[in-house]
Amino acid sequence: MNRALIDTDILSYYFKGDIEVVKNFEEYLRQYDIIEISLITYYEIIGGLLAKNAIKQLAIFEDFISENLVIPLTEKSVKISAKLYAELRQSGKSLDDIDLLIAGVAIENDLTMVTNNENHFGRIPGLKIENWKKIPE
Repeated sequence: MNRALIDTDILSYYFKGDIEVVKNFEEYLRQYDIIEISLITYYEIIGGLLAKNAIKQLAIFEDFISENLVIPLTEKSVKISAKLYAELRQSGKSLDDIDLLIAGVAIENDLTMVTNNENHFGRIPGLKIENWKKIPE
């Protein structure tokens, strides 16, 4: 199992107690000491919780973050994202900027993108993907 960058959707499933996702988190944490998310995922989760005025969940999330790692955007990750944007747009397979910024962080840090959104992230060349929501066959 490679080091992973956890996408917003998988993190949401984790906090909702999804059995398969929680099991994958536990397995991952037996090998690695921390969960890594991008600054963009941090923004999405905080924004969503604030919009719902979910103060209790916000405190739980902040406690979780204090024990894990938020990976910032860097000039290099943004350049990677911009290149991906141009390539995908030229090929008619555009993606949201948020997904591209998250992918840039994953690629720069050589992390496997853990997401349930394989349709979008699967379009990005050079991005390793795993889906912790999908039950293995």
